Amino acid sequence: MKNRSGLLVICLGLAACQGSNPYVASSNPIPPAPPQAANTFDHSAYPAAPRDYGRYRSWAWLNGHLPTGTVWADSAQVAEAVSNALDQRGLRPLHDNRPADLFVSADLRMETRLRQVQDDYGAYGGYGGYNHYGHGPGYGMYGSVPIVRTYEEQVVVVQVEMFDAQSGQPVWSASAETSHRGTQSEQTDAIRKAVEKAMSAYPPS
Repeated sequence: MKNRSGLLVICLGLAACQGSNPYVASSNPIPPAPPQAANTFDHSAYPAAPRDYGRYRSWAWLNGHLPTGTVWADSAQVAEAVSNALDQRGLRPLHDNRPADLFVSADLRMETRLRQVQDDYGAYGGYGGYNHYGHGPGYGMYGSVPIVRTYEEQVVVVQVEMFDAQSGQPVWSASAETSHRGTQSEQTDAIRKAVEKAMSAYPPS
């Protein structure tokens, strides 16, 4: 009798499961796109196109200003170093009223750097004497004591910046540093090398 009662309960449960589901899925239709969507382009949804540096052929100083000089390097020396570096990369200066492809600015400034050097002053310790029995050699410990010294050094930082002449957006910038010590000719050569080092990565690959 108990088995029959259990079977009856199972059958009733299955019958209930096969009944109609009171929950019916429904959804509202997707609203139509606004009329202006057909003529609107979302630039943020796409990656920016790579910049074509090959189209830059000419340049001029930004706002017509030459680089500022210093007490050990005048403006003409810096301008010549930058102009030569640009010329080696196929960029020609414009001296007339034609629009240039690039605007260029250069800046020199003094900055302080902290340098560290490590000096090893040799070994310490010893050998000889007597052991605790009163005779024979004694043994010592040997090693070295590294000493780290920190000092300040004044350097000259050369920074070159380029801007798209049409949009005004920055295109490229780099900087390099050099020592400000030496004779006048040595300083001129150091500036030239610093500018060349800064421009070595142009155009970017």
